[in-house]
Amino acid sequence: QEKKIFSVQGPYPVIRSLLRARGWVERKLPGAGRAWPPCPPGEEEEEEEQWDEDPDGIHELMSCLVRDQVPYFIWTNRRGAVNCQLLRQDQVVNHYSRVGAFTTKEGLCLNLRNLPWFDQADPDTFFPRCYRLGAVDERQAFIEDFRLTAARSLLKMALERAEDVPVGTEQPLKCSEVAQKVPRSHVPDPMPSTAGPGPPLPPELVEEALQVCEQHLGSLGHQDIDGDPPSPHMTATGWDRFLRDCYRVAHEGARLALSRAQQERCRALLQHLARRLPQLGMEGDRNVWILKPGAKSRGRGIVCAAQLEEVLRLARGCMAPSARAGEWVVQKYVERLLLIFGTKFDVRQWFLVTDWNPLTIWFYRESYLRFCSQPFSLHRLDPARHLCNVSIQKQCGPARGRHPRLPPDQAWSCRQLQAYLAQVGRADAWHTVMVPGMKVAVVGALRSVQDLVGSRKGSFELYGADFVFGEDCQPWLLEINASPTMAPSSTVTSRLCASVQRDTLRVVIDRRDDPTCPTGAFELIYKE
Repeated sequence: QEKKIFSVQGPYPVIRSLLRARGWVERKLPGAGRAWPPCPPGEEEEEEEQWDEDPDGIHELMSCLVRDQVPYFIWTNRRGAVNCQLLRQDQVVNHYSRVGAFTTKEGLCLNLRNLPWFDQADPDTFFPRCYRLGAVDERQAFIEDFRLTAARSLLKMALERAEDVPVGTEQPLKCSEVAQKVPRSHVPDPMPSTAGPGPPLPPELVEEALQVCEQHLGSLGHQDIDGDPPSPHMTATGWDRFLRDCYRVAHEGARLALSRAQQERCRALLQHLARRLPQLGMEGDRNVWILKPGAKSRGRGIVCAAQLEEVLRLARGCMAPSARAGEWVVQKYVERLLLIFGTKFDVRQWFLVTDWNPLTIWFYRESYLRFCSQPFSLHRLDPARHLCNVSIQKQCGPARGRHPRLPPDQAWSCRQLQAYLAQVGRADAWHTVMVPGMKVAVVGALRSVQDLVGSRKGSFELYGADFVFGEDCQPWLLEINASPTMAPSSTVTSRLCASVQRDTLRVVIDRRDDPTCPTGAFELIYKE
């Protein structure tokens, strides 16, 4: 009569325990007690953990008494396990349909472009630009973006290396003066010892980069519509030669001959571009991109590359003839990262959607960091340095000479991050820059797909968004996971995963009967 019958697929000992403490009884789903089928290709991230929850068999006996009853609360880590269309109106389930519009890399890449139609937020301020390589027009757009980024990177390196101008040329700017305009990474990342500077490249290379960037700036300002016709683009052969020279500068340390006049043009041009391109600051100067399978999780299949030919070759190798168009995406890698003791980290940030119409979003005030096991380096693009996923890092051994303050289990809480930021003179960054930026990104991502997701009254869903942060502490959204893992992999996640499950039930169960009840660490950040 009280409709306190629930069903859970998977172990979820915390959910089971909390519901039983509320007087609920579990009705076993079909297939309980045997292995569940493997998760179909998609956006789920959950990894199950075995747990003996009923050593005395009491709950098993009670479950037998309700085996023919309807469960009114359903929690499953497999989206296809429950057909939402067949549920009764008074049944609550922890999934919505068609959320692949934002929980797959392909869906997020495609749909965030529509955000300006729904919101004043600019996705370029929080989501690194991204392309579906299986779509012909997007593949070509990526190639053009890669070339333009290479030209901008060359100008940045030219300014940073202005002190390398050979004797006999015009006097270079002081190194400190250059650094004020184009800040260097705060963690040294020296060129591998095998690289040799070689002879300086001709000044025409910088001139070509300046012309490419000036033309791009003109197109951004729509000068190519009303003004003089733009100069012809380089031919494919010309671009190939230009990129080869850029690789020599970025990867082999080749020297650039740069005049004082070119230095002034570089500086002015980069300043103008920075006002037009929100991602110029995080780009860095090595033009690294990251290739991702469009609908996988836990870091599977992800590769970093810094040469156009390598990205296209990897994409061809990854895409089987039967692969659907756009399944693989390539995204600009955030090179100017906020690091902790020279090591990359990301933040797993939970949020909860309790309605899509009106869109209602709850943001969790607690989150956790995942560290890489090796020091960050843009000269070494292996997963141990660049992919923070737990499933990737547990396969990597700890680095020699690893900083003693880095956690051995590769995890921190957001409160530990705040303490670190205070120690380095950025005490206010978490509350004034990082959290507000993450909220903007979450709301923007959901608003861009609101008309695509299957809305159902009585459903809810918990998601896990992954963020990295630039040197300026601005957050960059990498992906959003459905069914974020609740299997604890560290002391921090053991505590926080239990807390977020507890507080989720407070919002979706307790609050129905008492709208004033505490919601734990969940904060309502958006309701239409």
